[in-house]
Amino acid sequence: MSELAGWDSFYVIVGSAAGALIGLQFVVVTLIADRPHLRVAEAGAAFATPTVVYFGAALLLSTILRAPWHAITVPAVICGLIGAGGIAYTLIVSRLVRRQTVYQPEFEDWLFHVVLPLAAYLILAVTPLAALRHTREALFGIGGAVLLLLFIGIHNAWDAVTYHVFGSRRDTSGG
Repeated sequence: MSELAGWDSFYVIVGSAAGALIGLQFVVVTLIADRPHLRVAEAGAAFATPTVVYFGAALLLSTILRAPWHAITVPAVICGLIGAGGIAYTLIVSRLVRRQTVYQPEFEDWLFHVVLPLAAYLILAVTPLAALRHTREALFGIGGAVLLLLFIGIHNAWDAVTYHVFGSRRDTSGG
């Protein structure tokens, strides 16, 4: 399909970045595991796991959209299903963020762990409705949602690393 072929480089770049960042996230988590433990296991499900899911979604979507489809219908439906699943997952994350007691979430936490992912997944969920009549616009919507998930993951990974590094220093310094 010619419309989708124009997106090849975009999805190669985004997919490669998402894959590399997933690997880097695992390296960082491994390095942090040797530090003195904060009471963060409860918050990990609310804050750390979703970051890997965002990177994984960006990688999965990039892979799906790089496949040699003959029409937009199948990839649009797959994007819609990923969007619907992402909406459900974001609602679960919202509940986990609210219930954990280790860390008091701030506006930025709600924005990057609930609001922006929900927006990205909503865009993906409505893709099948727009794709048949407005293919070009739907592809820009998908591209924007994938890029948003990648940037959310980057932000959240950075936030988690700095929290653990500076939180661990506080715990070991006694103050």
